[in-house]
Amino acid sequence: MKKLYTDAAAALDGLLFDGMTICAGGFGLCGIPERLIDAIQAAGTKDLTIASNNAGIDGEGLGKLLRTRQVKKMISSYVGENKEFERQYLSGELEVEFCPQGTLAERCRAGGAGIPGFYTKTGVGTQVAEGKEVKVFDGEEFILERGIRADLSIIKGWKADESGNLIFRKTARNFNQPMATAGRICVAEVEEVVPVGTLDPDHIHLPGIYVKRMIVGAPYDKKIEFRLTRPRGGAAAAGSEI
Repeated sequence: MKKLYTDAAAALDGLLFDGMTICAGGFGLCGIPERLIDAIQAAGTKDLTIASNNAGIDGEGLGKLLRTRQVKKMISSYVGENKEFERQYLSGELEVEFCPQGTLAERCRAGGAGIPGFYTKTGVGTQVAEGKEVKVFDGEEFILERGIRADLSIIKGWKADESGNLIFRKTARNFNQPMATAGRICVAEVEEVVPVGTLDPDHIHLPGIYVKRMIVGAPYDKKIEFRLTRPRGGAAAAGSEI
């Protein structure tokens, strides 16, 4: 089965429809499927429910889909760097389901493993627990969280072989791995594709059985959310030579 496609639009052909649910990998602006997000924006698919650690920033990542009003609902754990997200949420244009970060990762992992729900202490006694089933184990309360299943997973990997076995790099592994398994079909963009047998099996983070379609998205420009600088040596060294 040929998994490698020429570009993001080709890889998503026939998979997109209005009202669908998408699991999107990435952590901040690290390891986000930039080319696939651009293709969804170009396709104009709307009323999307997106499960993602974050919603990008204004004009970058999933922030592009917010700007074009293609997102109906976000299931996220961190959204603090996106003013458009804030505006849409406060004005009632965007439905938001806030989810603790570890719980979100486990909901996606559970969904991919065929587990419909699990109990956790995270959020007990807070707004997170409102409307959820509470059960007592060993004298302590736990709340029921549902696993997440999506129509489509879009992820970003570092290196893959031609059969889709995939390696993530550093922080990009945080959410790409569980998001990949939660979708009924997973499309990956990677920086490099190598022949089958090149990758050490012990180094593979995501088996190729999960990856149905794939593109090479390189080259990428490294996006930085905040650039902070200070004089070398700190304030004490200001005006002196070191």
